This record gives sequence, structure tokens and C-alpha cells, in this order.
Amino acid sequence: MPDCSSVQKSLAWCQGRPELPGVKRRIYYISKYDILKWPVLQHDSNGRLKSASYVGDFVLRADAKWKYIDIISDKSQLTSDAQGEYPSQTQLNKLVAVHPGVEADATAAAAYLNNNDNVFLVEDMRGAVRVVGSDKWPTKTTVAQDLGQGATGTTSTTINVEATDECPAPFYSGKIETEDGTITPNPNSGSGGNTSEPVYNNKVFLNGNAYTVTKGGKVTISDDLISMEFSGSNMEYLTYKKNNGIETEILINSEKTSAYCDDVIYSPNTVKIYCSEGTGDNMNDVLWFTIELESSGPVNP
Repeated sequence: MPDCSSVQKSLAWCQGRPELPGVKRRIYYISKYDILKWPVLQHDSNGRLKSASYVGDFVLRADAKWKYIDIISDKSQLTSDAQGEYPSQTQLNKLVAVHPGVEADATAAAAYLNNNDNVFLVEDMRGAVRVVGSDKWPTKTTVAQDLGQGATGTTSTTINVEATDECPAPFYSGKIETEDGTITPNPNSGSGGNTSEPVYNNKVFLNGNAYTVTKGGKVTISDDLISMEFSGSNMEYLTYKKNNGIETEILINSEKTSAYCDDVIYSPNTVKIYCSEGTGDNMNDVLWFTIELESSGPVNP
């Protein structure tokens, strides 16, 4: 039977805390064609979102980079509205980005933004990066241009974006590979960061039982594997691989302090757990430890 317990949480606010409105003057975008792998949003066993923050990085095609558009902050806005009917409601995220120019380069934006399925990254005034665009639904982008009127008029190229998603513009704290170099969102923005060495506690829970593991070590279990739970700090990357097959991601929470997996892995089997070491460009994925499942149970599916 599915676990239908509530996932609701209290929503606090500290009196006097300033909430800075608006978006910053540079946004980034890329065609979905150039995205090889998306970061993931975490869900429970019923498909309910557990966090509004992506885990992982956008992985792009070779030589593909995020492009930027400079905008007028005072005239640009990111909003989100609920759409659809219960129990199938989603969010319609809307971005209005106003670029002041109307020259040839700005005019050409209509050619490569209209009729293309794009993703946009928008930074708020706290430094948190929000994603407009989803891997599940197409993004609609339209470009309007105004050459102004009279001596006191203003020119503008306005980019309007509408993107359906599971929640209002999810947060993204992964790498942004741009033409000018790689950007990591502000670690103090509340959406996470990638400036500290990942720490993975050597006490893990397998099938609800505690085990102490060491790097390169092995744990033996005489049963099928039905749950794995990990804890630490600044956790960036966790995957498992069974019988030298394809790696499967283990989802890490938005605070990067815990990870849980309830995939069923039948015995006999060999399960290898991989994690990340280092920081920034020196971060590598390494074998953490191995789980040997010993049993005469069903053949691996």
C-alpha cells in the first residue's frame, strides 16, 4: 500500500527580514537540444515533490554554452500561476525580459527564440538562480519589439516566456557553463552552493540497519536490498551500480545533508556506491564502497 502520509511543512518568516524584489540584469538561455542531461527534482514514492531545488548539473553537448541576454531589471519580471484542475494542477511560469536594444543583433533574437524550445536561468536579488523551462513540457518563447515614439519614447526588445512546470520556477545551484567561463550560483542565496568539500558519513543505513563503511570497503547482506539512507554535508553526487551495469542516481535533499533510495535490488547481486570528492573543477566521482547481496532469492530483474 502506498504511503499517503502528508508531506506538508510549516512556512515561517522572521519579522523584519527584507524580501528583495526583482531580477538581476543578466539572464541565460539555451536550446533544450543542447542539453544532454537534466538535473532532477526530488519526489517521494507517490510522485509528490519533496523539494523545489534541482539536484545535479545541466550537462550540455560538446562546445555548447549558455548564452546571455542583458535586460532592464526595472521592466523585467518572473511570475508563476497555478493552472489546470485538481488533481492535475501545474504551474505556469512566466518571464518578461526587456532588452533595451533594437539593433540588428536584438532583432535577430526573434529568429532563434521564436519557435524554439528553450530553457532560461534567472537570478533573483538574493543571488538564487531560478529555472524557467522543464524537461517534461515545451517552453513557448515570443519576441516583441518597440522602436519607441517621439523624442521621449523608449526602445525595447521584449522576450516573453511561458513554461509549464511542477512548481514555481525551481531553484538551481549547479554549474552554468557560459561563453565567459563557468558560474556557480551564490552559496549564500538559499539555493545551495558548491564551494565546500563534500562529506559523506561512514555510518549508513541499509534495509534500516546501521553499517559502518570505509572507502573501498565491502558490506555483506544476506537479503534483497530495499532501502539505502545516507547522511553528510554538502553532498553533491551519489549513485549506485548493480552488477557493473548503468549507474542510477540516488537523490540528495535540497540541503545536501541526506539521501534516500528505496529501489528494490534483488539478491544475489553486487552493488557499488559512488560519491564525489574534491571541489570545483577538481571534483571527481569515486567508488565509495561495495554491497554484496548473498541470497538464493529471485534472479536479478
